[in-house]
Amino acid sequence: MKVVLAYSGGLDTSICIKWLMEEYQAEIVSLTLEIGQEKSDLKQIEEKARELGAVKTYSIDAREEFVNEFINPSIRANGFYEKVYPLSTALARPLISRYLVEIAEKEKADAVAHGSTGKGNDQVRFELAVRALNPELDIIAPAREWNLTRDGAINYARKHNIPVPVKKKSPYSIDVNLWGRSIESGPLEDLANEPRENAYSWTTSPEKAPDKPEYIELEFTKGVPSALNGGERKEVELIKELNRLGGKHGIGRIDTVEDRLVGIKSREVYECPAASVILKAHSELEKLTLSREENLFKEIIDSKWSQMVYFGQWHDPLKSDLEAFINESQHVVSGRIKMKL
Repeated sequence: MKVVLAYSGGLDTSICIKWLMEEYQAEIVSLTLEIGQEKSDLKQIEEKARELGAVKTYSIDAREEFVNEFINPSIRANGFYEKVYPLSTALARPLISRYLVEIAEKEKADAVAHGSTGKGNDQVRFELAVRALNPELDIIAPAREWNLTRDGAINYARKHNIPVPVKKKSPYSIDVNLWGRSIESGPLEDLANEPRENAYSWTTSPEKAPDKPEYIELEFTKGVPSALNGGERKEVELIKELNRLGGKHGIGRIDTVEDRLVGIKSREVYECPAASVILKAHSELEKLTLSREENLFKEIIDSKWSQMVYFGQWHDPLKSDLEAFINESQHVVSGRIKMKL
């Protein structure tokens, strides 16, 4: 049996390699996408996968594709789930799923696998996308089948001499891409606990942020950011710079209780500086350029679009129908917004 595994190099997917080899006697092909993770080295991740037993590895820089085909539609749709979460992790899953299917077909694999648990949203996002693209592929979710806990994962890794970037004293589960950083588990499970500073990486605390504000000018062309402070630049670099600037001024920290699509409530902490700045600017520009009726109706469309993306319905026909309206509205959403950080 040959399995293509979505591999991040982290704890969950590292133990998945060993588990799949033990439980399924599978040959593992690993797939890693560069979509803006912090301190990510694709070659090192490939080497780690091979050391753990992968027979073949793929690593792909998909940052521009992620921005053009996933982040930009979300900007045009003012993409917030429950008016708070800018969909950072949710937007990445259909892209990863697309490559899982592509590599599985290329390698003539029997199945694809992911590291999602049975409690979260990502299992549904991965599996709906894979089913839409190739319903013949089997899908394996080791952490869900295993009913794996965080401590159990750490103990399994130590037993099999798998290096892990997490300790029991700091057991956060973290997902990172260009559009945001999500942090969950550990002490955050108790709603009474304020997130500790060690949970954050991109943002300065308000107490330590600069007292002197910083002004920026963000330019949009047909609903998509195209220039910062008068200088045109590639959007990947523009988003990276706004993550730096926004984070420096303490912008983009989100602490919320979220309604997961699997029917439970979950405490989620996010850092999304660039997303917070860009989406605010885009929304303000729409107020200037769209008619009253368009703005009122678009709020409904945007909310439904965001919910569908959060629920993993990237390939649902209704989402395409909603985008037909959204994209038509963006022809006039061009201009410059000055912001004070």
